[in-house]
Amino acid sequence: MLVLTRAVNEAIMIGDQIEITIVEVKGGKVRVGISAPPAVRVHRKEVYQAIQQANLEASQAAPDAIDDLAKRLGDPKKKREGP
Repeated sequence: MLVLTRAVNEAIMIGDQIEITIVEVKGGKVRVGISAPPAVRVHRKEVYQAIQQANLEASQAAPDAIDDLAKRLGDPKKKREGP
């Protein structure tokens, strides 16, 4: 782990496109601003871990759940009628 010391309004660059700026230091908390391209997703770690867990659970769906979903969706080869 790289540990850097920064003061308010000082920044850290990650590559050429991600900039982390120290916005405020108050008590035992530090506020940071992050500038990154829209394609780079930025999450707090606990949110990131929750997303990863939800994705893992979704990828491990029971085979009968897939069959049930297919039944609910119907046969895609049949032409739908009406709105």
